[in-house]
Parts: sequence; C-alpha cells; structure tokens
Amino acid sequence: MSAAEILCLGEPMLEFNQLPPDETGRALYLEGHGGDTSNAAVAAARAGARAGYITALGQDAPGDSFMALWAREGVDSSTVIRRKDAPTGIYFVTHGPEGHAFTFYRAGSAASRMAPDDMPEDAIRAARVLHVSGISQAISASAADACFRAMEIARAAGVTVSYDTNLRRALWPLPRARATIHAALRMADIALPSYDDATALTGLDQPDAIADFYLEMAPRVILKLGKDGVMVATREGRTTLPGRKVKAVDATGAGDTFAGNFLARFVAGDTLEEAARYANAAAALATTGYGAVAPMPKAEAVRAFLAEKQEK
Repeated sequence: MSAAEILCLGEPMLEFNQLPPDETGRALYLEGHGGDTSNAAVAAARAGARAGYITALGQDAPGDSFMALWAREGVDSSTVIRRKDAPTGIYFVTHGPEGHAFTFYRAGSAASRMAPDDMPEDAIRAARVLHVSGISQAISASAADACFRAMEIARAAGVTVSYDTNLRRALWPLPRARATIHAALRMADIALPSYDDATALTGLDQPDAIADFYLEMAPRVILKLGKDGVMVATREGRTTLPGRKVKAVDATGAGDTFAGNFLARFVAGDTLEEAARYANAAAALATTGYGAVAPMPKAEAVRAFLAEKQEK
C-alpha cells in the first residue's frame, strides 16, 4: 500500500518542449516529463511532502522513464499500473506571441483506460489528500468515472479532496467539461481553478464573483490569477496575494507547481494563506526555465525567494 500523504490521480505524458531555434533556424525540443497531476506530485515531493501517484502506464520506454523519474523524486509509484496493451501518452509544447500551446498524442493511452475498479481503495483511505484535475477526467469516460470513484472513497474516509479545473478545450466539448468539472467540484474540499479556466466555465470575469460561484460548491477556493497572484477564499472571508516578479520564459508547469506546493504546505499545517503565499512563490520560480518538471524549485529555493520580500 502507498505511504503517500498526498495522492495524485491522472495521466503522465512524456513532454517535448520547444526551445528557441538554433543558429540554423531549426526547431529544437527538450525531452521532459509532463502531465498535470504527475507534475503536482513531483512539486509536492520537492516541497518535502510524501507524495504518490495513481495512474496506468504502458510497458514502454516513456513509461519506464516516468517510473525512473518518480523514483528519483521520491514519489511513491506503488499504485501505478503497467499495461502491455496500451502506450504512455506524449505531447509537444510550442511557444508563440499568445503564450504556450499544446499538441497531444494520447488517444488510447494506458491512463485513458483506467476504470473505477482500478482505484486503490486502501491507499486512498490512508492518504490525507487526494488530488484530481479536469484533465484526469477529460481523457476518457472511464477515467472520468475512475476519478469520481476515487473521490467517493476519499470522502467516505474523511480524506481531503483537492480539484484543479485544468480545462483543456481540445479534449472535450465545453458543456461536457463544465458539467463534469462542476460535479467533481461539488465533491471537493479545495477548489483550485485558474482565472482563465473559471471565466470559460462560469461566464464570469470578476475574481470575487468567480470565488462566490465556486464557494457554492467547495468550502475553500484558491483562485490562481497568474502574474496577478492568487485569491484565497472561504465562506468566512477572502484575501488576494500579489504575484511574484521573475523573468518568466515558460509557464507550462506553473499551475501544477502551485498545486503541489500548496498541498504540501497544507498537509504540513500551514494556514490557507500561508500555503498559497508559498505556492505563489514556487510557481513563479517554475516559470524561469523550460519544461514542466525541470524548473520546479525545491523548498530551500522557495524559502530564499520568499525572503526577498517582493510582496508589497
């Protein structure tokens, strides 16, 4: 059984992230590891938490690469299924004037074939937090049902459920995404929407209105505002923490870094505001390098950055 206190559920994908072209103009790609909830698990482990991952991988080289990654990072992989009949997904990240864009190759992946009966009930009951995302549910109907089953197990055991909206419009129609994500958020204890996701899902554009909307579903709402910081809202009150200034080059894993670091500090006993301030700094640092995992900071780097006292 997993010894993780934070169990993340979803699909890891081998990443090829576009770098600036070389002197001949050729496009170059950096191989790395992605997948939003896998990123969050790694981020939580780097922050000092005992993190674990629930997924299915192919019996292939990308799958082996993830197993090696989690072993290096101290992420418990005892709840990972390996399949011979399905591959591990991959994706490409490109960068342009409008920011970064994703191209996915995940149809029929091992993770997309996860089903409710695959959920490791004992490990979920033993955890303190189960972290799920919109992408975890978007990859297939059976994966969506598996996530709902995992959340049911967690809620019955008194395990905190964290949910990151992580809306990917290319994966499913917006009405279906909205219905599924909002049904899941009604089962969550912590909602982690981004501002861009929330405007698409709710039709609202004011942070306070978005917070009010999601507080009807979950008792804690951590609204990620990108460079503008983060709003921490409960049914008793709210506060907005400003963004941290860095020289950003790639925001691919920023939201996942935030989620993992927030949950790590949450299980360590921080208040919601303390955890969000720490995660805000970690997410900013994660934008200063290319790729989802490589630039994720460790705890000592985050604490040093916080000591600079940029926030005013």
